[in-house]
Amino acid sequence: MTSGKGATYGWDGNNNVGQGSMEITDAVPSSKIELKLDFVKPMEGHNTVVFTLAPRGDTTQVGWMMQGPTPFIGKIIHVFMNMDKMVGGDFEAGLANLKAAAEK
Repeated sequence: MTSGKGATYGWDGNNNVGQGSMEITDAVPSSKIELKLDFVKPMEGHNTVVFTLAPRGDTTQVGWMMQGPTPFIGKIIHVFMNMDKMVGGDFEAGLANLKAAAEK
């Protein structure tokens, strides 16, 4: 399946993007898209990603959230590193790219 609930995508890239896969686990038109996101390399991780869509007149407000379990070593890393600062810019860039693509 290439789109909608059950659609999957996998990648095997360089050290910047690693290896992993994602699957659409829920899709509610004009409301929500939920993904199961699995990283294999460089570090294993299993997360849920949710995009929320809220129509606002002739625009749509998009939210992007990712959550998952944090192993013990990750909890130690979080003490010394601010994850919002580390990946927040990537989320902002991704949303800006989504906006640009939607406005074409």
